[in-house]
Amino acid sequence: MNLKWISSEDINKESVSETLKGLDGILVAPGFGERGMEGKIETIRYVREKQIPFFGICLGMQCAVVEFARNVLKLKASSTELNPKTKHPVIDMMAEQKKITTKGGTMRLGAYKCRLAKGSKAAAVYGSTNISERHRHRYEFNNNYLEQFEKAGMKASGTNPDSGLVEVIELKDHPWFIGVQFHPELRSTVLNPHPLFIRFIEAAVKSKKSNS
Repeated sequence: MNLKWISSEDINKESVSETLKGLDGILVAPGFGERGMEGKIETIRYVREKQIPFFGICLGMQCAVVEFARNVLKLKASSTELNPKTKHPVIDMMAEQKKITTKGGTMRLGAYKCRLAKGSKAAAVYGSTNISERHRHRYEFNNNYLEQFEKAGMKASGTNPDSGLVEVIELKDHPWFIGVQFHPELRSTVLNPHPLFIRFIEAAVKSKKSNS
């Protein structure tokens, strides 16, 4: 496996094709704040349209939601982390976080249950429909838009059984496009890598072979 680290601040509509040229899979990593977010969104548009395997973690998943809202649903959408006054806040601050004014140990932390949809790519990855993963975030998918997203092909394939929080999203018509709100890297080791990373790399290898 050959890794290429790319700063999302270097990516825009004019540079994205050349910057990502030759890559067989793209992982958009976690993060905080608006820095580089538009570059991440543009990257995800590119891999979605070019059918390149994609894996988004936490902010990476949220950027995938914003990209889909803008370019598929044609909404003037954003995350309230990027634009607090956005007309369509498809990613919004969690209700219990809105009263908190200081950052620190106030976000959603720890392990939470997640129910995966039968027949989904995520369920195939885990070999189960009931999982538990660790979280570290303050923003979430806005369920007011869930019906629109699912009708257009982005499925909420993993949800918290108690709160309804969307934990996993995937695209119906794409070889491998998965975003997760949780942090699988926190449960991944060299000797026991997380299955999401294994399957993502397998998808990238398959993509490379099909394009060679």
